[in-house]
Amino acid sequence: MACRISELVLDAADPERLAAFWSEVLGYVELGREDDGSIAIGPPDTGFGGPQPILVVSPSDDPRTEKLPLHIDVSATDRDQDAELERLLALGAEPADVGQTGTESWHVLADPEGNEFCLLRTRIQPL
Repeated sequence: MACRISELVLDAADPERLAAFWSEVLGYVELGREDDGSIAIGPPDTGFGGPQPILVVSPSDDPRTEKLPLHIDVSATDRDQDAELERLLALGAEPADVGQTGTESWHVLADPEGNEFCLLRTRIQPL
């Protein structure tokens, strides 16, 4: 038997803002809240345990000082990379420099709290 990734947890200074951003990026909805201020978001029809992991945005006062050792890659499902890049920038993503050469097929972005993620060129089918 093997494991599956069921949740990804993101620490955030402003969980409301970050949960709203990632909900828009991924087409997720709020699944629940914890007493500590954590907000769980996930696919609207399946929630926890479905084919995609949910995100838990957890409040944190610890400032991030380094590049994350793990980042999220996203792929558009209903438009080309250029159109998706425009949408992500309009949602509040910003271009990020992590040492790329400029010849990559992906775009490096940062969410509203500076967490790097990549927009890949390849379009994938929605679930």
